[in-house]
Amino acid sequence: MKNAKSIIEKFSQAKILVIGDLILDEYIKGDVERISPEAPVPVVWAKDHFHVPGGAANVASNLASFGASVSLAGVVGNDKNREILLEELRKRNINTRAVAEEKGRRTTLKSRVIARNQQVVRVDWEDVKSLQPQTRDSLQDFIQAHIKDFDAVIVEDYGKGVIDEFLLGIIISEANKHNKIITVDPKEEHFELYKKVTAITPNRKEAQNAVRYLKMKDDKNAFKIYNDELITDGDIKKAGNALMEHLELGSLLLTLGEHGMELFEKGKEPQHIPTVAQNVFDVSGAGDTAIATFTLSLCAGASKLEAAKIANYAAGIVVGIVGTATITQKELIDRIER
Repeated sequence: MKNAKSIIEKFSQAKILVIGDLILDEYIKGDVERISPEAPVPVVWAKDHFHVPGGAANVASNLASFGASVSLAGVVGNDKNREILLEELRKRNINTRAVAEEKGRRTTLKSRVIARNQQVVRVDWEDVKSLQPQTRDSLQDFIQAHIKDFDAVIVEDYGKGVIDEFLLGIIISEANKHNKIITVDPKEEHFELYKKVTAITPNRKEAQNAVRYLKMKDDKNAFKIYNDELITDGDIKKAGNALMEHLELGSLLLTLGEHGMELFEKGKEPQHIPTVAQNVFDVSGAGDTAIATFTLSLCAGASKLEAAKIANYAAGIVVGIVGTATITQKELIDRIER
């Protein structure tokens, strides 16, 4: 990739707005030496305990780690986890002026217990109810007043209540009106809402579920594919092309785990991008790294294929790290050059 270094070095010039579901990731790490006498479960001798931003906040962290200017829009509760999350975001120089606090809502917390680099259990604390009208109005007002100040908008839809048809309609309308890049990490139940965005970045499971959902509602057989599991290259290409056409997308970057990525662009043949991961310890957060890197690359003037290849390298690094992770420009450049 001849242009990769010059593209990555422009990451720090980008101004990105991330909108979506905010999550606080908690990690408890330790060793296992025995089984509990109380139940057939391992006893973890805890040795480390820390928090990192997750969900849309992890995408923002990835962008900030690359040197970009980042603002985050989302919702937290009025609880102790709100303070922990906001403090972690401040440490990373992420602007939180558009983070709204909603009474009666808890800040989403995902607690992971890890023993010897293996996740033992995850416990989720969350509310997935719709936003209160005043909370949605606050987000809408910020988007309409400030979207012109950003180079791109990233929508992180984890299905926790922030992203709905109304708010997404505002985001897409305003982004297109101001000719802004808009990329979406999708939730399969909302696929029909992502029409006319620059790109969506589903994984294989999300694409499968989206095709099944749209297939049930389709009377033209546009989503009739060979296999609902998207196992073969033919299955993947047919499903991707159908999603591209139905949603009128600029592009679709389908992440395939150990099989790399498949890039679909309007008017072009799909491009397969093989994985470059050397070790895979933890895939949590890899999609966040991919969409952050892909979007930054587009802001830096990369073609969609160049952006996808750079995102593939970035994702290949973070899956080799246990826990939600971010990387720097230097780490990414060094990995590509090697």
